[in-house]
Amino acid sequence: MLDHLPDPAPLVRIRNLRVAFQTNDGPVLGVEDLSFDINAGECVCVVGESGSGKSVSSLSLMRLVEFGGGEIAGGQLEFQRKDGMIDLAQADSPTMRTIRGNEIGMIFQEPMTSLNPVFTIERQLTEGIRIHRAMSAADARQRALELLKMVRINEPERRLTQYPHELSGGMRQRVVIAMAMACEPKLLICDEPTTALDVTIQAEILTLIDRLKREQGMAVMFITHDMSVVAQLADRVVVMFRGNKVEEGPVGQIFEAPKHPYTRALLAAVPRLGEMEGKAAPEPMQLYTRDGQVIPAPVYPPRPQGEVLLDVRHLTTRFPVKGGLLRRTIANVHAVEDVSLQIRTGETLSLVGESGCGKSTCGRSILRLIEPTSGQVWLGGKNLIQPQSTMERRQMRRDIQMIFQDPYASLNPTMRLFDQVAEPMRNYNIATGAELEDRVATLFDRVQLPRAFMRRYPHELSGGQRQRVAIARALALGPKLVIADEAVSALDVSVQAQVLNLMMELQADLDLSFLFISHDMAVVERVSHHVGVMYMGRIVEIGPRAAVFSNPRHAYTRALLSAVPQADPNSRGLQREVRYNPIPSPIFPVGHDSKASDYEIVGPDHRVLKD
Repeated sequence: MLDHLPDPAPLVRIRNLRVAFQTNDGPVLGVEDLSFDINAGECVCVVGESGSGKSVSSLSLMRLVEFGGGEIAGGQLEFQRKDGMIDLAQADSPTMRTIRGNEIGMIFQEPMTSLNPVFTIERQLTEGIRIHRAMSAADARQRALELLKMVRINEPERRLTQYPHELSGGMRQRVVIAMAMACEPKLLICDEPTTALDVTIQAEILTLIDRLKREQGMAVMFITHDMSVVAQLADRVVVMFRGNKVEEGPVGQIFEAPKHPYTRALLAAVPRLGEMEGKAAPEPMQLYTRDGQVIPAPVYPPRPQGEVLLDVRHLTTRFPVKGGLLRRTIANVHAVEDVSLQIRTGETLSLVGESGCGKSTCGRSILRLIEPTSGQVWLGGKNLIQPQSTMERRQMRRDIQMIFQDPYASLNPTMRLFDQVAEPMRNYNIATGAELEDRVATLFDRVQLPRAFMRRYPHELSGGQRQRVAIARALALGPKLVIADEAVSALDVSVQAQVLNLMMELQADLDLSFLFISHDMAVVERVSHHVGVMYMGRIVEIGPRAAVFSNPRHAYTRALLSAVPQADPNSRGLQREVRYNPIPSPIFPVGHDSKASDYEIVGPDHRVLKD
């Protein structure tokens, strides 16, 4: 099919958009003055930090901002329909109902909040199809199956019968993407759609969006903080800062000759794959102020190799699959299968892999938030898996802390931040009164938050600030090991760089060890001493960071690295085939005994799983 040529008239015209939110302190402007066009068959990427107004502008186009306490206070939102232009800012509710999901589709950032937890995937996928396309239940189900296959979800027939909580974060995001594309909309709004996805699935989704854009003339408004994704997908880029557009231009011009200091600061904060080549240890990122001034990066002297702190041997975690009238166990999900790894004092081991590969389950099993099926976990010479007394388990919790991916979900919305950071110390009777206040204040200083924030609640902070609170809480008990589960994946590039530098500073000052779980290969290369690559519950390659990145020996590791988008528009289309194998199932019948992991030693501390 020939590529669709853009129509002369824009599909969307945004003119002088102004969005206000009413608060106890008076009106707050989410968007002050925003104007730009989107043509049919064009992808416009809107970038900027958290709070810049990116998502507010997209929610205004869907007229969903009004359901979140916002009001379109001025401007026009013109959209080209079959019968001519319509101002969405003035459209009535019935008109908007026919447009939403049919002519304009939207992929939301947080899939768990945009999916209904009490309805099956099938019901949620087919609802819009049946309403807008008047399909029968059978035809709608067939279309739903096609959509799940299109976004590369394994076992689509079984997934249709499941509920959102039964899927991983990456799978839920792919379901949301399928829902948005169900009716082949003229405009697809993507609000951070690939944040929760690993690089291989991300590459396939971006390729899919790009193909729909070219073949069907679909326009795309893509909101992201990932400048590598922008470089690979955008035709034009709109840079926003504090509710205003500060720069707009073709993608090549924005990357090669940015005019505004804020745009230059954003691009400088992007970790790039290959930057750490030839460097033995992690290094902090170079940061810039919002006006483009260089912030000197600290230099940490090399440290001698520490003793082994965490020693994981043959860790296996399986989940039962129930079925039948009596809800008997009919199969098992082999989430983690025969994993062995070591982390030394003061070092970072990163676990990378696709969504559903078992990396988060592995971290939770080590901490015993999930009880492993078998295996041993040693921390400082103590076995954490064998039967423990209550006191021993409490001490283990003190020595290992966790930073979760979503800080808003892991913080209590009804408690002040002071109480949330102080709570672990109160539980362990570490400090009270003035000493407790001093300790909490020192922790806020340590994570570079103003002490005035101690009186605030989580909703009063940005995502990056909330993640810093989560780090402060994890440090409250003086742990030896911190498990960071996708701790920076949802943060803007500039905030992400600050948090990564903070973690390296804490590691240098406190001799902390990190188990860093991530799907961002460029970030992993920046922060890691060692890297373990997981696939289908097993570590397929593990070794020093330099060896794994410069000389990947397993086919899956090479597929992961080839799928990483480069922050360079000139590298478009250079990624190789990213799929390692057809999507397999981790579900096996009861009694199935997987073979032990057998590794080949290919270098110092560098092991590769034998096929």
